[in-house]
Amino acid sequence: MNWNLEIEPKIHRAATLPSEAYSDEALYRRGLEKVFARSWQFLGDEDLVKTPSSVCPVTLLEGSLDEPLVLSRDGGDEVRLLSNVCTHRGMLVAEHAGHVRHLRCRYHGRRFGLDGTCRHMPEFDDVEGFPAQSDHLRCLDFERWGRLLFGSLGAAAPFDEVFGDVRRRLGWLPLHEFTFDPARSRDYVVRCHWALYVDNFLEGFHIPFVHSGLDQVLDYGEYVSELFPWSNLQLGIDAAGGEGEIFDLPADSPDAGRRVAAYYWWIFPNTMLNFYPWGLSVNVVRPLGVDRTRVSFLSYVWRPELVEHGAGAFLDRVEREDEEVVEAVQRGVRSRLYDRGRYSPRREPGVHHFHRLLARELTSELAP
Repeated sequence: MNWNLEIEPKIHRAATLPSEAYSDEALYRRGLEKVFARSWQFLGDEDLVKTPSSVCPVTLLEGSLDEPLVLSRDGGDEVRLLSNVCTHRGMLVAEHAGHVRHLRCRYHGRRFGLDGTCRHMPEFDDVEGFPAQSDHLRCLDFERWGRLLFGSLGAAAPFDEVFGDVRRRLGWLPLHEFTFDPARSRDYVVRCHWALYVDNFLEGFHIPFVHSGLDQVLDYGEYVSELFPWSNLQLGIDAAGGEGEIFDLPADSPDAGRRVAAYYWWIFPNTMLNFYPWGLSVNVVRPLGVDRTRVSFLSYVWRPELVEHGAGAFLDRVEREDEEVVEAVQRGVRSRLYDRGRYSPRREPGVHHFHRLLARELTSELAP
C-alpha cells in the first residue's frame, strides 16, 4: 500500500494526518505491529506479584495484540516479565494468579523455573540438544517506576529515553504511597480510532467549547504544551480565584511559583499519566478495531481528601464529553469530502508532534 502520511515538520505549514489514517483497515493492522508491538505498555502495579514465588498472567493489549505474558516474582524477590506460552506446543503456562514453586504446563507437564528456564519435560530423555535456548520462556523488556510496571515485546527505544522526562520532572512525587482504587477506576468503550482519541487528549483547544466544568478550574490562557522526544506534557494552571487544589511543589521544580493544578503527561503511543494533587489517573488507550477503542481509567490515590476537588474531580464527566465529540469526529473523517486539516500553532503542537511520531513509526521499513 502507498499511504501518504508525511507531516511537514514546521507546524505553521503542516497539514494533519489524512482521513485514511483513521479508517484504513490495513493501516490500522500495520500500526499494531509497527507501533504497539514496539512500545512500552503499562502492565499494572507491584501488587500483582507482591511476594516471592507469586505469578500473575497478563494479556498485552487485550483485543488487539492479545499477547499472553506472565509476571513472576521468584524466591530471590526478582520480578520478571515472561512469555506465557509453553515452548513445547503453545499451551498457556500460567492460567491463574497465585503462589507457585514453578510454572508447569498442564498439557504435557513441561516445567519452568520462575525465571523462565526450562527445568524438566517428561518423555524427552532421547531428545538431542534438549533443552536448547529456544526451550526456555522468553524474558521480555521490563521496567518499573515506583510501584508502576511497564513491559514491551521489543521496545523501539529504551525505557529511560521514553519515560525519563516525566520521571525527572515529577520524581519528587512519592509514587510508593499511591494506592490503586478500583472504585474510582473503570473502562470506557469509545466508537473511534485509537489515534483520534489521542488527538483529542493532546490539545486543550477544545476545553472552553466542550468542558465547561473543567474550563472553570483551569486557566485556558496559561494552558501550555511541552514537547519531548517520546512524550508531551500539558500543564494545567489553576484559574485565578478558582477553588481547585494545586500541587505543593518543591523549590527546585521548574514549575515552582506556578499554581499547577494538573500535569497531563502523554507517553507515545497510548499511555496518559495524569497527575493531580490527589494522585494519579493512568489512562491506557487500547485499540479494539479501526473504529473501536477501549480506554481504561486507573486511579492511584495519594491524598484521598482531595479527590473531589480541583481538575481531577471531573474525570468521568470529562470522559463522557470527550466520547461524544470524538465519536462524531470519527463519523466525520469518513466523509468523502474531508481529507486533511491544519494545526493551530499555539493550541495543537502536541497533536502535530504525535502525528509526526506516528507517521515515522508507521512508515519505518515500509515493506509489510
